[in-house]
Amino acid sequence: MSTLGNILWIFLGGGIFIFLGYLWGGVVLCLTIVGIPFGIQCIKLSILGLMPFGETIRYKPSAPGCLSTVMNLIWLLFGGIWLTFFHLVFALICAVTIVGIPFAKQHVKLLSLALSPFGKEVSTSL
Repeated sequence: MSTLGNILWIFLGGGIFIFLGYLWGGVVLCLTIVGIPFGIQCIKLSILGLMPFGETIRYKPSAPGCLSTVMNLIWLLFGGIWLTFFHLVFALICAVTIVGIPFAKQHVKLLSLALSPFGKEVSTSL
């Protein structure tokens, strides 16, 4: 079921545009030394943005608390709030129709990772 959801997501839920946008941003951020940690998070978001069905987001048990909090604050100030806002808008647009409700749930999943990506990991749920 998650394979069918991912295929429909790519074409109907905007998955290809989310993937390309986050991937482009991640590559650009990785060109600078300072931006590498943020670029890695963008690439993580791009992979989840391409195939969100069947994936879960959970906190890393070994995540450093202070460092991930500081990095999340920097992320939030320099673009995370806009990414979160756009995923919220797309979730509301998808939720207007009954057919789009599964896509709205995936946008909310992406919203939570776009708000604070440091200290979280994406895992496949069976």
